[in-house]
Amino acid sequence: MGILSWIVFGLIAGAVAKFLVPGEGPGGILGDIIVGIIGAVIGGFVYGFFGHAGVTGFNLGSVVCAVLGAVILLAIIRAITRPRTA
Repeated sequence: MGILSWIVFGLIAGAVAKFLVPGEGPGGILGDIIVGIIGAVIGGFVYGFFGHAGVTGFNLGSVVCAVLGAVILLAIIRAITRPRTA
């Protein structure tokens, strides 16, 4: 897929992931969208690693794959950057 498609999927995935993962991200909505783009790419590669087609175009399976990648990456980032309480 082209870079423009990854950005569009990332925007969608970042917006959905922001609502699915509780808490506030370190970069606000813009940070969540960037994480969504990166998560969509990672989700596509991981999905392809398990023998599936990954992100193949504008279809439901590709959106789900991108959103799952974004949710996982956003949850990891929020767990790492969560303020510690003493």
